[in-house]
Amino acid sequence: MSQKEYKYKINGIKFNVLVDDPEGNKVHVEVNGMPYTVELDKAPEVKPTISPVKKPEKAPRTETGEKVVAQPVATSAAGYRIKAPLPGTIMSIPVKVGDTISAGATVCVLEAMKMENDIHSPKGGVVKQILVNVGDAVPQDGDIMILD
Repeated sequence: MSQKEYKYKINGIKFNVLVDDPEGNKVHVEVNGMPYTVELDKAPEVKPTISPVKKPEKAPRTETGEKVVAQPVATSAAGYRIKAPLPGTIMSIPVKVGDTISAGATVCVLEAMKMENDIHSPKGGVVKQILVNVGDAVPQDGDIMILD
């Protein structure tokens, strides 16, 4: 049980108030050393605790501890290449091969400098090939996917 302390001044008189956590609709209060039990009209609402945001898994690393950087796949696939605007780690890919996307659609989320950045397609098309996986570290200007 926790106890909170408050200091008040009412009409020039100082009050030192200690308040315990409520038990149902009753609260134990001490005012200038004098104990009281205060009965509330109804029990206070208990605020739900906010669960912490799940941290993403760390990027895979080599035996020496360096990040595994996604290497462009050697492909002769023609089409429009969407590139990473900055280096970072791929957090999610909300599209899949065969999806038709419009200009401005989010094609992946890239974590860079502890910030999640939505990467948008500059043009519309059909996703022909995805060149990275979730958890991959990509360099700046690294290919992420190819559109038809």
